[in-house]
Amino acid sequence: MLFRRRKKASWPERLREFFWPRKGFSRPARYLAKRILRLSASPHAIAAGVAAGTFSAFTPLLGFHVILALALAYLMAGNLVAAALATTIANPLTIPLIALATFRVGEVLLGIRSGEAISAADLFHRMEHLQFSELWHPVLEPMLVGALVLGGSAAFLAYGATRLAARSVAARRHARLVKRVPVLSHGDTPL
Repeated sequence: MLFRRRKKASWPERLREFFWPRKGFSRPARYLAKRILRLSASPHAIAAGVAAGTFSAFTPLLGFHVILALALAYLMAGNLVAAALATTIANPLTIPLIALATFRVGEVLLGIRSGEAISAADLFHRMEHLQFSELWHPVLEPMLVGALVLGGSAAFLAYGATRLAARSVAARRHARLVKRVPVLSHGDTPL
């Protein structure tokens, strides 16, 4: 193997590496951003795909984020690969934060009083037993309303930032290509 260690890592080192990577947590995020921006599509298509993936990541429809993102990207003429990759915003580290934020915003918007609100322990207990009829009004309805507001805002910001970044990457790519092509005079023919 070309990239194998000389000395095999011990199990405590592998466990530490699993929970805290040596290169840090920002490296996969930077790679993902570069992968999205280097897609061969228009800046609008890339940005629309990222916006669709960002919006779907805020919904409480766990397991259906990619399907929802692909459907939204298709409707907005967005890039489907960018939409699928952008759903990684909802990962095991961020899902609890997103779920709590959408739940609390939905409670405020729907005017649910604290007497009707449920505790976090009760929420996780109900979600564990998947009693949909008991989950709709106290949990899913506020989360969906909160997701519309927070997800819509995040998608709007993601669209703008991604469109600017995609334009910048496309302009740099075009400048490199122009630099490589020799300038032809009027009588010359390209080979």
